[in-house]
Amino acid sequence: MTKKRNDLRNIAIIAHVDHGKTTLVDSLLKQSGIFRSNEHVEDRAMDSNDLERERGITILAKNTGIEYKDTKINILDTPGHADFGGEVERILKMVDGVVLVVDSFEGCMPQTRFVLKKALETNLKPIVVVNKIDRDFARPEEVVDEVLELFIELDANDEQLEFPVVYASGFNGTASLSPNPADQEETLEVLFDAIVEHIPAPVDNREEPLQFQVSLLDYNDYVGRIGIGRVFRGTMKVGQQVSVLKRDGSTKNYRVTKMYGFLGLKRIEIEEAYAGDLIAVSGMENIDVGETVCPIDHQEALPELHIDEPTLQMTFLVNNSPFAGKEGKWVTARKIEERLEQQLQTDVSLRVDPTDSPDAWVVSGRGELHLSILIENMRREGFELQVSKPEVIIRTIDGVRSEPVERVQIDIPEEYTGAIIESIGERKGEMLDMINNGNGQVRLIFLVPARGLIGYSTDFLTLTRGYGIINHTFDSYKPVAHGRVGGRRHGVLVSMETGTVTGYGIMQLEDRGVMFVDAGTEIYAGMVVGENSRDNDLTINLTKIKHATNVRSATKDQTVTTKKPRIMSLEEALQYVGDDEYCEVTPQSIRLRKKILDKNERERVQKKKKLGE
Repeated sequence: MTKKRNDLRNIAIIAHVDHGKTTLVDSLLKQSGIFRSNEHVEDRAMDSNDLERERGITILAKNTGIEYKDTKINILDTPGHADFGGEVERILKMVDGVVLVVDSFEGCMPQTRFVLKKALETNLKPIVVVNKIDRDFARPEEVVDEVLELFIELDANDEQLEFPVVYASGFNGTASLSPNPADQEETLEVLFDAIVEHIPAPVDNREEPLQFQVSLLDYNDYVGRIGIGRVFRGTMKVGQQVSVLKRDGSTKNYRVTKMYGFLGLKRIEIEEAYAGDLIAVSGMENIDVGETVCPIDHQEALPELHIDEPTLQMTFLVNNSPFAGKEGKWVTARKIEERLEQQLQTDVSLRVDPTDSPDAWVVSGRGELHLSILIENMRREGFELQVSKPEVIIRTIDGVRSEPVERVQIDIPEEYTGAIIESIGERKGEMLDMINNGNGQVRLIFLVPARGLIGYSTDFLTLTRGYGIINHTFDSYKPVAHGRVGGRRHGVLVSMETGTVTGYGIMQLEDRGVMFVDAGTEIYAGMVVGENSRDNDLTINLTKIKHATNVRSATKDQTVTTKKPRIMSLEEALQYVGDDEYCEVTPQSIRLRKKILDKNERERVQKKKKLGE
């Protein structure tokens, strides 16, 4: 009979964005007694970087360990966004079971489906937590039925279908086995017990030759690359000589210099680790995801980890606008290239390819969010750069040109259904399902080409007056849809002059469209300063000054109020930018500009293009 390590459990917490994974892990940490009674623990302690805290999302997978009675439970908190699906997939290889968290009101969402599908394919044992049980309009029993339907739809085996259900409030740190909120117990003990009872213990084969596989990467300026993974077999000790079996088939020998285990939010140096342990290893330079560490005299690789291919690409360029170098600290090609190389150390779903120009790189990622977070981090670190419009990556599959298609789930009030179906139809979307919940809300499910969704969220918010919720996740590659798919419907207003925007200039031209700048903003010729109300681009002068006259009248100098400009966030700017434009990103500003700044030159190129067609 196989020997088990009954003192250990390895689990991953999976869920759709915002269903409360990280808050639940917080409560588990606080109740496990790991923190001293006087120790201050921040909310969402696992979301450690600023962007995660501001947006309330998990971007990087985090691991923690807690002690419960006589069992150590290693918990991996995973990202819910499909853009970080590569992380989720690799994490699931490190664990023996998953805790699927589902919101008691929203029920199953696109990413619930995405993460659960990956977990079931990896043959993991699930526990379902119906979270936010104390929410208004919670419908826990219906949600459990939805989850069961989803399990059946995803071909779960009989054992997986026998999942235990825990009803909890991660925020309050309470749980019970009853769907009635009044029956909630004061602690999460019910969940701890369910984990110990239902999640399989790792196999204890510490006597056999070592096999350790890296699933995640971290980077530290002092020790370099850190490989995080699981010991699948054998024992690993500090000082041991080992071989790393590289992805390209080569091998490299190293000495294990440092190993860390996880307890609470800390990494603890350890001397040895056994089969089943999740550890971090440093001192093996250039170690990569999926590579196996084993004894020099017993080289046996574990199956390679599948890493999701990028679906979206953008060109990153050195900033060459008239305002280049005014606001940023790092502006040279060398610095930008170094930063992109550094990102590749830890982000395996990212690709960076050089171009013919030494000042430009093609950066490919898993989606808009994936790339925009990289740009936002660079901007906060003091970088200045320009980026092009995001484009989907077309692949040739079995001789057919294919593009990524997203599964889109939309929740909207009933009266907006017609407008949304029409707008998705224009983007070559195909409707799969329409569910009317009977409470005035409708759920629509579509398959839409990914390029049709670039820039759609602004239109979506306008069409639903802000009442709609849209979620999408990568579905598959399908043959390229012919004809126009989405794109911007309006032209832009382009500045003719370099100078300062005046209130008078805006007042004269605001009936032409929506402005993106306020009075007092510095602008340059060729910069996009607004959206035209028509479908052509228009060059305008916003720096006009009102000429003084010696004629006075009682009403002439009354204060004139101008409309509020639309100031874009980075994500909105990336969605808005056109084919012939760049988005200029600096630590202080986000500007849209034409690739060709000179008006006459732009018009010449436009004419040539039309003649060529």
